[in-house]
Amino acid sequence: MGEKIVVCSACGGINRLAPGRPPAAAKCGKCGRRLFNARPTDVDGPTFNLHRRRSTLPVLVDVWAPWCGPCRMMAPAYEVAARELEPDVVLIKLNSEDEQEIAAELGIRSIPTMILFQNGREMARQSGAMSSGQIVRWTRARLRPPAA
Repeated sequence: MGEKIVVCSACGGINRLAPGRPPAAAKCGKCGRRLFNARPTDVDGPTFNLHRRRSTLPVLVDVWAPWCGPCRMMAPAYEVAARELEPDVVLIKLNSEDEQEIAAELGIRSIPTMILFQNGREMARQSGAMSSGQIVRWTRARLRPPAA
């Protein structure tokens, strides 16, 4: 795999992961925060777009809303999944109530909806609440190269 680029969810800084160094310990060159903290970060629209367009790591976004019962139910499971999937996958959350334009652009019809992006492309999506194990299995299955 080539160069690894990850976006800081806190400040939107673009960071290059140093080869040979553990990515879990990486810090943002702009704000100094850890790039991976084993919990998903709620991001705004511009930061989401940076993740989607600039990150070379897979990005899993949970599109949710504060009034959505299944979204609130799934939030702890998504957090547990982050502990298992990071630093191989970046987990973020996008509030569809605050970011209605992006939710419309993504074609969100129900929430929660998870979308997996890699190299700027949507790889897969899944609507409905899932357990942490289901989230981890679903994500890993979509990142596995097809069998030859």
